[in-house]
Amino acid sequence: MLDDPELIKKVRNKFANIDTCPVYGERVFFENAGGALTLKSVVETSTKYSGVPDNQGRDNPASKELDLVVSKGRKDAALFLNASSGQIFIGESGTELLFRMISEACLNSVNSGRIVGSSLEHPASRSAAKRWAQISGLEYVEVPHNNITGTVTAIDYAAHIDAQTVVATIIHTSPITGISVDITAISRAIREKAPDCFIIVDGIQHAAHGNIDIDLYDIDGYAISPYKVFSRHGFGIAWISDRFSTIPHNRLQGSPENNWELGTRDPGSFASISNVVDYFEWLGEEIGGDHDRRTKILTAAGAIHEQEKNLTQALLHGAGNLKGLTELPNIHIIGGQNNPDREGLVSFYIEGLSSVDIVKHLEKQKIRVHTRKDDHYSGNILKPLKRTDCVRISMCHYNTVQEVAKCLAAMAEISL
Repeated sequence: MLDDPELIKKVRNKFANIDTCPVYGERVFFENAGGALTLKSVVETSTKYSGVPDNQGRDNPASKELDLVVSKGRKDAALFLNASSGQIFIGESGTELLFRMISEACLNSVNSGRIVGSSLEHPASRSAAKRWAQISGLEYVEVPHNNITGTVTAIDYAAHIDAQTVVATIIHTSPITGISVDITAISRAIREKAPDCFIIVDGIQHAAHGNIDIDLYDIDGYAISPYKVFSRHGFGIAWISDRFSTIPHNRLQGSPENNWELGTRDPGSFASISNVVDYFEWLGEEIGGDHDRRTKILTAAGAIHEQEKNLTQALLHGAGNLKGLTELPNIHIIGGQNNPDREGLVSFYIEGLSSVDIVKHLEKQKIRVHTRKDDHYSGNILKPLKRTDCVRISMCHYNTVQEVAKCLAAMAEISL
């Protein structure tokens, strides 16, 4: 699959700044959890539509063309998410969309139950859930994640769900541990005790690394941040179920009951969604041949998952004659050394060494990684481990084993 040198060369050629920082120069990019590389097609599309003065909904050719672009973007997003019902809408960011969905779900259930989330979640959903639980008079219940596996399970959720649970939040993949959760199993566990619960999922970290199948999950809301899945900053994408779309929510008076978009949306955002879906389709066709679009997307997702598994295995256990992270002295891998649910990300710390210093050392070797600190972003993972910081190396399918080897060679210098 993506271990074919010719194919990986084609893949890398699709992305801007694949091996060169526009500010710093040559570098290996292992900071994908902070924002993935951007498709060249997205850069071109964004430039094109940023100069278009027309809006949608007018009686002129340019406006009608924008209507088509927006409609196609919604359909392509639904295809990517495998959502045959409900609706796609765009907001400021994935975080803003999670806040909006969670707030409306809570306000729909004022003083009538509890909202359940987990300690694994990013503050985008945890902060929203805690704030709006307090405002709407709901009890907030936090499901503890497993510090060893770096994830949370359906069994964990089931122990905290009851018939009074009206809202539940789930994170698909942790941006700190890199470990995914079984959305279908957790959703099923929630529905068994609270069938009418509104279930909202943070898919921001997961979207670039594996298949999304909303039709399978039995949920009510799902949010992603396009800049983490090969598009750009400045907007977020949400899907909501049909029943969720018509609850009372912020909208213009007189607008359709299910309207969730506030103000005119940037058509370039929708066009860039189509760019991303087109890329998945292209990759699937390169690997699996000429099938329907959804099958191509699934094929691409499978190849991406396999490539990232190979990359993390090389990082953890070695490449060629270079030792992996697990063979270095005093190193601790968050989420375990051999976790099958890991998605392209390894966070670790070394006893006696500052994570900040490790990141600086790698930067001098032209390898871009990141420090996660015990702050409002990562404290939920680091505090239980009694750690103030860790190093996060986050990869995507366009990275190579050769880049991993360069990182391991630099890490070997640290351990001397």
